[in-house]
Amino acid sequence: MEFLTTKQAAELWGISARRVALLCAQGRIPGTVKAGKTWLLPPDAQKPLDPRLGKAATDKL
Repeated sequence: MEFLTTKQAAELWGISARRVALLCAQGRIPGTVKAGKTWLLPPDAQKPLDPRLGKAATDKL
């Protein structure tokens, strides 16, 4: 199975690799696997919504 690294996901989502790693550590991205110090994400992983935006912001998506 092919996986994405935090750096690859960061480039796709327009956020930092550190932020992707934090999202993985918090369990907010399903299907992630930690291999040593590296988080591996499934290729179909979606960027989680920011809970600070609230319901009104998610209605626009």
